[in-house]
Amino acid sequence: MTSLAQGSHRAPVRSPPEDERRSVGLTHGRTGSETRARAPRSSSRELLEDAAFELFLENTYAKTTIEQITQRAGVGRSTFFNYFQGKSDVFWVDVDGAVQQLSDALADQAPDARPLPAMGAALASVTREFGPSRVPWILTQYALIGSAPEVQASALARFSQWAGILATFAGVRLGLDPASTLPRTIAYSLTGALVAAAQEWAAAGTARGSLEPYVTAATAPLLTAFAPRSALHPAAPSL
Repeated sequence: MTSLAQGSHRAPVRSPPEDERRSVGLTHGRTGSETRARAPRSSSRELLEDAAFELFLENTYAKTTIEQITQRAGVGRSTFFNYFQGKSDVFWVDVDGAVQQLSDALADQAPDARPLPAMGAALASVTREFGPSRVPWILTQYALIGSAPEVQASALARFSQWAGILATFAGVRLGLDPASTLPRTIAYSLTGALVAAAQEWAAAGTARGSLEPYVTAATAPLLTAFAPRSALHPAAPSL
């Protein structure tokens, strides 16, 4: 297969600013262990991530194939599918890793804690781990690759997963079916606030600091708004 990265076949794309590349660990034009400034790259998954991000910048997301990614990383096609179900999953390694952290943080909340403050504390705990050296690549490069339908679908799947975890927690703590209106409304509202906070955080550049204060600021109005006994379910316990 002829590489789409050669010569005139490559469509011009916008490379990220140098400070933005440093913040996500990418240095355009390097490969393997040189591509991430924060640590040497050792695992096949990390090499695949680096190779994919380089090729997305060189070729665009749509014109990059899984075969090109594995060739650049120096691994076989089967190795790619040991880590990812598809090309778009490469973007979400850090986000997927935080799913279990969210479940654990919710489980650590005191049994008698009110649901909303407990959910706010859990989100703060998880997002505290995201700082200038841990920025999901898709957040800073969404304008370049975000219009691809499969990327949008993969994003929606992640948002729904986070909302599902939050709705389950809210439902259990409130004594309601997690699929009922109130737990779902709380969960999807908090998930939307989380997405908005992450977008603002990513746009702040290398001086962005931790994601936590952005999430705290975005969720605070919701936590306050839901605190009174909700008209959506008047019989619900105190939020």
